[in-house]
Amino acid sequence: MQVYDIEKQIGIELYSTSSQGTGGILRKLIEDFQVREITNRKEGFEGKYLILELTKHNWDTHHVVRELSRRLRISQKRIGFAGTKDKRAETTQKISIFDLNETDIENVHLKDVDLKVIGRSNKSIGLGDLTGNEFRITIRNIDHSKAELKEILSSITMEIDKNGGVPNYFGIQRFGSLRPITHLVGESLVKGDSEEAALKYISMTFQDEPEDTKNARNFVADTRNFIEGLKLYPHHLRYERTMMHHLVNEPGDYEGAFLILPENLRRMFVHAYQSYIFNRIISERMRRGLPLNQAVKGDVVCFKNSAGLPDTSRTEKVSERTIDGINNLIRRKRAFVTAPLIGYETEFSEDEPGEIERTIFDQTGVSRKHFAEIPVSGISSRGMRREILLNVSPVFSTEDDETSPGRSKAILEFTLPKGSYATTVLREYMKVHPLEMS
Repeated sequence: MQVYDIEKQIGIELYSTSSQGTGGILRKLIEDFQVREITNRKEGFEGKYLILELTKHNWDTHHVVRELSRRLRISQKRIGFAGTKDKRAETTQKISIFDLNETDIENVHLKDVDLKVIGRSNKSIGLGDLTGNEFRITIRNIDHSKAELKEILSSITMEIDKNGGVPNYFGIQRFGSLRPITHLVGESLVKGDSEEAALKYISMTFQDEPEDTKNARNFVADTRNFIEGLKLYPHHLRYERTMMHHLVNEPGDYEGAFLILPENLRRMFVHAYQSYIFNRIISERMRRGLPLNQAVKGDVVCFKNSAGLPDTSRTEKVSERTIDGINNLIRRKRAFVTAPLIGYETEFSEDEPGEIERTIFDQTGVSRKHFAEIPVSGISSRGMRREILLNVSPVFSTEDDETSPGRSKAILEFTLPKGSYATTVLREYMKVHPLEMS
């Protein structure tokens, strides 16, 4: 089944299901996209950290944290959370606040934000506390009767169950929904060309951007006149404007222009490039008919950790001698086939899986050592491995869409491990343009 060009640009070249999609739209209402964080923490009644359950409606996580710190007159560094959540959604997660009493929170009232005290702890909440997320997602405005829709959803779900899940693609959010540019910037950085990387980020256009934004970017691409560019660029493009301000003051210092960006954004460029290569490896494996839910000779697998998640620090290459035992573990979800997020310490698989990895990587024109020699300091990457199959078992229901008379809606419920993307599940069901899922 044909995928959209924007998906091909980020390495997603195939669907894993062949059934007709539902169509429809996401997030017509904010509450259509509900996310509840899964954590293995158990809270008590004592400790220096106050633990709260935060439920927010159409708020960015960082925005809520900034507003809480302002209302409480404390540093943002005192507020801990395990993961950022979608803005255009209704989300629930735990947060911790250092050295705060329950009474301090009683007078804090934010519109569409609910804070519920659930305990205390001597340990703040951080990235390691997130194990996954539960989703309840409503797809609306579907042009099928409920009976037709049920048949489509049943067919797709059966295919997903047969496959053991869906490809663990990095979704378009990794690359930029409106402007999937981060991997292209990362490619130039890995190849050692910080000037090209900076100009891509500042001035490369995409068709879904507003016309005035495209005109401003094209002007800078043609002239490299950053002084005039600052007069043209919309103020919400703050990172591009920050880089141009630096280049006005320090002409030609493209490495420095990256160093004034937030560290997590600088790292995202390289991570996105690794993600693009990873997506292409999965696509090629599928194209060749190699399974995602079963190991073949030469594969590298990882094993389940104490939280039930893939532990990519524990890997093993599959041989003729071990293949039956490893596939038994895979069937029991105790082992997982992996592919590389390539870096300077990456070891490729062997046999056909290794040939796929090397072929895709050779086509990039870079070598592993390039990931250690990136001109912008602090963003080199040794690489790691990641499971290629997203184990998921969606449950669905159908109803009349009360917001669109004569149309139907589908409700999907599923759980995903941390680091995975709900859109990789939704694209198999909807089969619509990625922008309609953003």
